[in-house]
Amino acid sequence: MHKTSWLARFPVGLFAIPVGLFALAGAWRRTAVFGWPAEVQGVGTTLAWLGVAVLGMLLVLYLAKCLRYPHTIRNEFTHPLAGSLMALISVSVLLCVVFFGEPFHTGWLVLALSALALQGVIAVRVVAMLTTASLPVASVTPALYIPPVAGGLVGAMALSTLGYPGWAALLFGMGLASWGLLEVRVLNRLFEGVMPEPLRPTIGVEMAPPAVATLAAAVIWPTLPGDVLIIGLGLSSGPIVAVMARYKWWSKVPFAIGFWSFSFPLAALSGAVIEVVRRGGWPPLVGGIALAVSSSVIAFLTLKTLQLLARGKLIPPPPPG
Repeated sequence: MHKTSWLARFPVGLFAIPVGLFALAGAWRRTAVFGWPAEVQGVGTTLAWLGVAVLGMLLVLYLAKCLRYPHTIRNEFTHPLAGSLMALISVSVLLCVVFFGEPFHTGWLVLALSALALQGVIAVRVVAMLTTASLPVASVTPALYIPPVAGGLVGAMALSTLGYPGWAALLFGMGLASWGLLEVRVLNRLFEGVMPEPLRPTIGVEMAPPAVATLAAAVIWPTLPGDVLIIGLGLSSGPIVAVMARYKWWSKVPFAIGFWSFSFPLAALSGAVIEVVRRGGWPPLVGGIALAVSSSVIAFLTLKTLQLLARGKLIPPPPPG
């Protein structure tokens, strides 16, 4: 009776939590350019270790689900939304490498390559569905960005951190190409009308590609001029406006784990703004405001998630019947 088991219903979307924590930790670490006290800068390290703890716990639970309910995992892998969200596992591992990784360290490299391999498998499945017209129109959501786009951009940051800038640039290009491939389909679907209510919390992913691409460019090319990054911020503003313009129809949906889709884009954007402060001469106050906004949103998401956990509603209920 695996349908009634909470482990069988364990949602892979929970991996969005460590993704958001690692991304915010990276943004806080960049505040070193402001000359803030070491205690303030240490917030980034604390967030990163919290991300490690959450990631470790989720990996253990998800491995148990894989071993006990392999049929459920196979079904989720072939599902357009659940299968795309599986890529959050490898993205969270890659972000861990970005924060803690050391250049030319064999262990970190093996971990990064393993995560990239998993990301590649999921990305190929998504691209295959898109290019063979086997993806239902209703299943075209921003979550499709996660496997190919996030895999390329975050993978590029990880390889750059480990001292492989050439391979990082290659992955960066692959991420941009994937973004272009998906953008037409996703935006066309979003302009057709509102998303189904269960999918609306994932709307935050729509903001991710330009923000993450800008941050990735800053990581890969440390001497990139601030003006170039400002162009990336300009590109990021469009999706943000598009998401906020639809505030009324996604904000009325009851809170769900899917709303963690806002965490990574906002944290990446704040990190990119801080890089512009460092390279483009913007006032540090701008970076502080961006960091405060992303930190406040993630603190709110954390509070709402803990409330779900306390009420026993973190795991979706079994389907009726």
